[in-house]
Amino acid sequence: MKALIIGATGATGKDLVNLLLNDAGYVEVVIFVRRSTGIIHPKLSEFLIDFDKLDEVAGFISGDILFLLLGTTMKEAGSKEKQRHVDYEIPLKFAMIASGNGIPKVVLLSAYGASTKSRIFYSKMKGELEEGIEKLTFSQLIIFRPGLLLRKNTDRLGERISASVLKVLNAIGFIRKFRPMPTSILADKLSKAPKVLSDGTHIIALDKIFEL
Repeated sequence: MKALIIGATGATGKDLVNLLLNDAGYVEVVIFVRRSTGIIHPKLSEFLIDFDKLDEVAGFISGDILFLLLGTTMKEAGSKEKQRHVDYEIPLKFAMIASGNGIPKVVLLSAYGASTKSRIFYSKMKGELEEGIEKLTFSQLIIFRPGLLLRKNTDRLGERISASVLKVLNAIGFIRKFRPMPTSILADKLSKAPKVLSDGTHIIALDKIFEL
C-alpha cells in the first residue's frame, strides 16, 4: 500500500512513519510537513508544504490510505480559532481532496469523548471532524479515540502528572480501561488497523485500541 500522512512530525506521527517504513505491507510512504524531518529512506517521499495552500499540492495527494494525525494544543495554537484551524479545517480539507482523488481508506486520530453534542470545545471540534469525514466517499474509515498519550521525553507537566495518577489507579485496579497509552503502541495499532479491519466505518475507543 501507498500511505500518506499529515501530522508526521508529532509524537505519534514520528512513531508511525518509522513503523510504516519498516513494514513490508507499505511500499511507499508520503508525508506532508511544514519542516523537513531529516529522514532519508528509499520508501519515503517528503513534501514541504503550506497547509493553507493545499490546492497547490492536490495532485500529489493520491495513494491507497491516508493517515490524519494532525493536531495541536490550545497553548501551542494560541487561541480556539487557531486550534480549530489546525485540528479541524486542515484535516477536513485534506480528506476532501483525498476523497476527490480516489483514495479509498482513511485512518483518523481523534480523541476520547469526541462528539458534536459535547459542551467541551476540544471534544466538540473532534466530533465535528469525525462527522465531516464520515460524509465523504471512503470505502474504509477507521477512527481512533485514545485517551491520555505517553510521549517520549514529554515536557508537558500536566501530561506527566496525569500519567502518574492514572498509573497508580490502574495498579490498584481502578479505571484500567483509561490507562495511558504510549504513542509507540498507538502507532502500531494505527498501522495494523487497515489490514485487519473490514471496509466500512470503525470507531476504536480507549480500551479497544489495546485489544486491536
